[in-house]
Amino acid sequence: MSVNLCIDWGNTNVKAAIFDKDTLQKQFTFSPEEALEKITSIMNLYLPVKAIICQVGKRNDEVENLVISKIKSTVILNGNTRLPIYNAYLTSDTLGPDRIALVCAAHILYPEKNNLVVSLGTCITYNFVQKNKTFRGGAISPGLQMRLNAMHTFTNKLHQIGMDGELVMLGYDTASCMRSGAAFGMQYEIDGMIADYAKQYPDFNAILTGGDAPFFASKIKSKIFADPDLLLKGLNLILNYNVSSPH
Repeated sequence: MSVNLCIDWGNTNVKAAIFDKDTLQKQFTFSPEEALEKITSIMNLYLPVKAIICQVGKRNDEVENLVISKIKSTVILNGNTRLPIYNAYLTSDTLGPDRIALVCAAHILYPEKNNLVVSLGTCITYNFVQKNKTFRGGAISPGLQMRLNAMHTFTNKLHQIGMDGELVMLGYDTASCMRSGAAFGMQYEIDGMIADYAKQYPDFNAILTGGDAPFFASKIKSKIFADPDLLLKGLNLILNYNVSSPH
């Protein structure tokens, strides 16, 4: 059995997953402050022989050095990592490694499609990989909570709110108007993006993922597949592509 450890270090949370070759066995979510303790415990319990780290949030050298010291076959995902697809993005040094993992997973899962991966996290990222195995780029826009935060930060009278509370199209007070604008505006943006890609590219496929994907999955009118584990699957694919499994 080849046990792989995949770590997705996001802007808000850290996710870790244990794979047996291509099969996701277990996953964990914790805060960056808990990461050192939690990852140590995971490694001691599951004894992974290969690991990959994808860091989008603030870099943590202590965790990275710990994993490298314990697991010889460790990949730090970046713009120079060997991939099973072609990367046509012009500024690989500024390309989030999470976007790389998403498009790799999308292409392997749907190789005969032109795939748009819509990832709903701190930001929304639109990531387009053609069926000729080429990642072309896409778009980045503010995520749900960032939209709410911006309305508070850049005005004098709009309060800081979250999405707790009634969500209606016709807001009846300031808080419900802010929730309506943030959520429905985001929904229409996603639907519009998907529709434009679908018009331009044949054999088109759209995949929804990320922390806010469950909130929006039933609201998106366009045909779209939801896969909350797409990023972790992509990390595991890249890890196996770069490091052979021991016999």
